[in-house]
Amino acid sequence: MNSKVVLWLQHHETRLFHFVNQRIQHHFLDHFFTRITHLGGATAAIMVSLCLACFGQGSLRLAGLQALIALTASHIPVAIMKKKYPRLRPYLVHPQAITHRNPLTDHSFPSGHTTAIFSVIVPFVYAIPVLGLILIPLAGFVGLSRIYLGLHYPSDCIVGCLLGTTASLLTVAFWG
Repeated sequence: MNSKVVLWLQHHETRLFHFVNQRIQHHFLDHFFTRITHLGGATAAIMVSLCLACFGQGSLRLAGLQALIALTASHIPVAIMKKKYPRLRPYLVHPQAITHRNPLTDHSFPSGHTTAIFSVIVPFVYAIPVLGLILIPLAGFVGLSRIYLGLHYPSDCIVGCLLGTTASLLTVAFWG
């Protein structure tokens, strides 16, 4: 890619990161994002999917199984990309970045939390489309929380969204 284009993209991504991470800071958002971000963590994603796979009925049970498969499949490219593209987390690059409790130190690209939440929600939205009214914005807030908390750049979350959604759509198509 042309170096001017890359520099332009990096500049604007950094500006967007600083806007979300510093300009929209608010006490309410601090509490909201530090809690909602955990929905994309391994514990929540695995527990919700596993509980519904084991104890759900009908389409919810199938969606739980599909979510587990998609969650597993989506994290293979995440692990590969984190090794191949060792991008430092924004708070390590930008000293003025605002971080909250226990900032991560592994690589930033792509966002595993965003990948996880999108890989888990898609089968449930496919099974019960009206859930999309709640689950899609919820997943978007998880991705936004990663930027707000200083842990990811916007492109980390966008790629995570694409990886999780793609893994889920393929899983639903093949195990539907």
